[in-house]
Amino acid sequence: MKLALLLHILGVVVWIGGMFFAYVALRPAAAKLLEPPQSLPLWRETLTNFFRWVWTAIIFILVSGLYMMDQMGRGSTIPLYVWVMFGIGIVMMMIFLHIFFAPYARLRRFVDAQDWKSGGAALAQIRLLVGINLILGLAVIFISTLGALNL
Repeated sequence: MKLALLLHILGVVVWIGGMFFAYVALRPAAAKLLEPPQSLPLWRETLTNFFRWVWTAIIFILVSGLYMMDQMGRGSTIPLYVWVMFGIGIVMMMIFLHIFFAPYARLRRFVDAQDWKSGGAALAQIRLLVGINLILGLAVIFISTLGALNL
């Protein structure tokens, strides 16, 4: 169970930490310093690299989380806060799938075509959805901490 918890926490740190960095550090700097012909290829490459890690993080989080829930359920009832974390996590994963297969796919296509206006619109949609996922992720950290401390 300790290895599962470690993998779970590592997955959360990579995913939530990456979103936090991109949203509060990279995004403002890129917007301030770069024009779309420079910033959009930067975002495309950054997201390509980050999303490889997000896929790995999701696998770690989902597999370890289901394993830990199975272990908890064997001796007692799974606490409500764990079900809430699970539900929010599934919503976050669905949002990520949408980002990956819709606006991110469009961003890649528009950057390749050097269509900066359409690429900017795709990036704006990604930014909105990542912002939502970041808020949800921080909420999960809050819920898990309070639940684990029995508060």
